[in-house]
Amino acid sequence: MLSTGRLRICRTPSLCLRQWLVLLPIVALSFSADQSFSAEEHSADLIIYGGTSSAVTAAVQAKRMGRSVLIVCPDRHLGGLTAGGLGFTDTGNKAVIGGLAREFYHRVWLAYQQDDAWRWQKREEYGNKGQGTPAIDGQNRTMWIFEPHVAEQVFEDLIDEYGIPVHREQWLDRQQGVRSQNGRITHITMLSGNTYSGRMFIDATYEGDLMAAAGVDYHVGREANSVYDEHWNGIQTGVLHHKHHFGAVNKPISPYIIADDPASGVLPRISTEPPGEYGAGDHRIQAYCYRYCASSHEANRTPFPKPADYDASQYELLLRVLNAGWREVFSKFDPLPNHKTDTNNHGPFSTDNIGMNYDYPEASYARRQEILAEHRTYQQGLLWFLANDPRVPEDVRTQMQKWGLAADEFIDNGNWPHQIYVREARRMIGRFVMTENHLTRRTPTPESVGMGSYTIDSHNVQRYITAAGSVQNEGDIGVGISPYTIAWGSLTPRQEQCSNLLVSVCVSSSHIAFGSIRMEPVFMILGQSAATGAVMAMDAGIAVQQVNYEELRDRLLQDGQVLSYEAPAKQSRVFVHPDKLPGIVIDDDMAILQGNWSSSSATPFYVANGYRHDGDLRDGSCSAVYRTRLPSSGTWQVGITWPPNNNRASKVTVTIRHADGTDNVVINQRKEPQGADHFESLGSFRFTKDQPAEVEVSNAGTDGHVIIDAIQWLQK
Repeated sequence: MLSTGRLRICRTPSLCLRQWLVLLPIVALSFSADQSFSAEEHSADLIIYGGTSSAVTAAVQAKRMGRSVLIVCPDRHLGGLTAGGLGFTDTGNKAVIGGLAREFYHRVWLAYQQDDAWRWQKREEYGNKGQGTPAIDGQNRTMWIFEPHVAEQVFEDLIDEYGIPVHREQWLDRQQGVRSQNGRITHITMLSGNTYSGRMFIDATYEGDLMAAAGVDYHVGREANSVYDEHWNGIQTGVLHHKHHFGAVNKPISPYIIADDPASGVLPRISTEPPGEYGAGDHRIQAYCYRYCASSHEANRTPFPKPADYDASQYELLLRVLNAGWREVFSKFDPLPNHKTDTNNHGPFSTDNIGMNYDYPEASYARRQEILAEHRTYQQGLLWFLANDPRVPEDVRTQMQKWGLAADEFIDNGNWPHQIYVREARRMIGRFVMTENHLTRRTPTPESVGMGSYTIDSHNVQRYITAAGSVQNEGDIGVGISPYTIAWGSLTPRQEQCSNLLVSVCVSSSHIAFGSIRMEPVFMILGQSAATGAVMAMDAGIAVQQVNYEELRDRLLQDGQVLSYEAPAKQSRVFVHPDKLPGIVIDDDMAILQGNWSSSSATPFYVANGYRHDGDLRDGSCSAVYRTRLPSSGTWQVGITWPPNNNRASKVTVTIRHADGTDNVVINQRKEPQGADHFESLGSFRFTKDQPAEVEVSNAGTDGHVIIDAIQWLQK
């Protein structure tokens, strides 16, 4: 058993000599004291540290506002994850994407108007059937889905067009590289010795290295739910969203080398540490993966490489999943143009390297390179295993052999993405902290500088052994929301800590709020807004925290940013906020879900952001547990609401667990709920304040779509 951070995992030694030799050029550039070139001094009005999509939009905005700007970054390739494999863009509601972010997707559309862009596929053959808004939106002249090299070229074209200098492969000296005077950064120094002075600075990195080195407060890991009065932030044991958990497999999976024999030891990549208490904070972060670009087109397919230190034992757990009948291996091969994919994690054991990144946010550069190498070995080994190991079921192995890496992508990196998916690292604690309450609009958000709309989404953070002796993942969350605003104060530190720094990626937010904010279009939006605020602060000779918001808002709107949103009338629904209802109301967003529930808001009436349905599965695989602690003991009436329709189930079993035992009530969801505020009474029961009150809805034995929305407790 080897220890990685605070997670004990059974695996082979991490970094072999051959891997280190591959990394040596990067590491040598960063750490050699005997540099072969002289240190240089550079200056600009605005210094942007980072090469992400957010960095590029910030630089372009500053140039458009007449200021000199310089991008300095450890990256060789611009665009971060947008150009690093995430071409199947996580957009949410596209109507709230404006400004330079929308211009980027327009430029992608222009690129695909050229005939030579369609090298391996005819334009008319490519589509995005079944995914809602088309990938190629001719009416709005945007394209949201694209190949990695096309995105990178769009970023490079923007840099060339605006004459923005980019100093690549420059690594911040995180120990002594930030110099400040009177609360303002004066210059930053790289490990190369190069120094960069400016009037304003933006940290546009995924890691928040400049922010941290400048002494700005930040957080790593999950806050306890009690910190910001949230529901989805802390440890989420017992909560199973999506299908990224072992409960989605047909049977429990043993974590032990010899099934059901703890004395035999634990399979690789399973933590032996307790998962922690539900709702508590911890040091853990979302799993990372590479969004590799695959192709099944023979002329552009290179077989998946076998890593030098390939170890088939690392995938024993996956083998058990496959042998149990799991076959959704190819569910997240999302189609890109030219017969390629943006391939993402899907399932209980997939490309997410769960638990192997905890120390990445604050690790040294050398340690980060080790983590990246281990992730690459794990993921490439996974692909090799699925395509070649004779123990893999033949139907999976045969299908996997049709795929390989796209030979014309990432050609200087073995066709492997140059950017790992850093789903979260540090998060600033700034003037204003965005929380799930702002995203769900339970609490108003002041001074909007952009909008997000993607699902509150966290990938798993740990894989552990349950009390029943089976393996389980924890941390995966998927909560549907409507468009929300992002506060200006979440981009700025507290003034006493730094008055000329803005942070456009590692923004001030809780772990779970960042689960939605962390989307690439949002990072572009916030990059533009950060640069706008920086230039306005320069023009006025003031701290970024003192920028007049009304003037900032006017300029952002002038430049096409979307700062507020109201759904078109035809999309409006009859809904009510839980806080406006009497009693204790728990919405489906706060239920503990098992199985594949789909979000919807197609039919009124509903509570909060919508409701969920089971897709008419009728197989008992879906359940929702509503759990709360009531403020006082006594008799409480329990109510349930749902939007009725003829396709609903006429017999849905609802289980009420109370102080005197358990009662089952069968409801007909084809009919409208009978009662005040659309809540139908399930009866009155005795509850005690020291024990959880629970209501469970299941799709076992049903005859139509099962709907879950909200449960209400009213004290009698």
